[in-house]
Amino acid sequence: MEEAPHGCPGADSAQAGRGASCQGCPNQRLCASGAGAAPDPAVEEIREKMKTVRHKLLVLSGKGGVGKSTFSAHLAHGLAEDGDTQVALLDIDICGPSIPKIMGLEGEQVHQSGSGWSPVYVDDNLGVMSVGFLLSSPDDAVIWRGPKKNGMIKQFLRDVDWGDVDYLIIDTPPGTSDEHLSVVQYLAAAHIDGAVILTTPQEVALQDVRKEISFCHKVKLPIIGVVENMSGFICPKCKKESQIFPPTTGGAEAMCQDLKIPLLGKVPLDPHIGKSCDKGQSFFVEAPDSPATAAYRSIIQSNTRDKLILGHSSWKKSYIQDI
Repeated sequence: MEEAPHGCPGADSAQAGRGASCQGCPNQRLCASGAGAAPDPAVEEIREKMKTVRHKLLVLSGKGGVGKSTFSAHLAHGLAEDGDTQVALLDIDICGPSIPKIMGLEGEQVHQSGSGWSPVYVDDNLGVMSVGFLLSSPDDAVIWRGPKKNGMIKQFLRDVDWGDVDYLIIDTPPGTSDEHLSVVQYLAAAHIDGAVILTTPQEVALQDVRKEISFCHKVKLPIIGVVENMSGFICPKCKKESQIFPPTTGGAEAMCQDLKIPLLGKVPLDPHIGKSCDKGQSFFVEAPDSPATAAYRSIIQSNTRDKLILGHSSWKKSYIQDI
């Protein structure tokens, strides 16, 4: 029997619910019991919960350390600068939750009410949820197997009282594994606008990013575009640009041309970015005149807000049909 795109052996297979690729799948228990491909009831519950969330974006990369969490945080900050826009940031990097630190929320606790878990708010229009809020210490290790990670993501999507939200940004760990499959499967009925994929210019990062793009194709997740992070360093004194990570194979631009995927922009290295993240402050406020700030704002305002989310619905439909 031909395997499903993400490695599923199929509900009619003898390995249904028992294969290695079944670990962490929402349908594992049902398939193993012979109940067939009936979906996890949480899928419908999450669809109902997400009716109040207008746009849902995933930030992905096959490679660790390319700046997913930093980009996710500043995408949220940038969208929330419009006081009339409600933004939510969900951190599903279960084993390495860095969003609480980046957003200046370390030590905060999650509160529960009759309507579910309440996000932790940076501002009135910017809420955050992360497993980091559930740990007794930022140094605690989360040592969980796939099914427990899957259960945590289910709770975040189903049990958090997100309220009326314009943008839900989901920060993911590197790779194409449990967390990625879970969030795509649980949101399957709720409509995901697409994924923004982060990379750095060097080929060792692009190799893993191509795998992430392949993952998106196989699970039919629309790709909004690619951002090349750490794209050169501009000296603040002499203004000369240096390539810290040389694009030996042409960088993200060449890759996007080959794969016919939009390149959303290039963000140069800036030491202020790391300092801002360590202090839990918005980089836009800390370094408003930085070339990196200008690059972020161009990506957020010109691409993400206007064109790719609000104006490319027909493009995304045709894209899904093509793959």
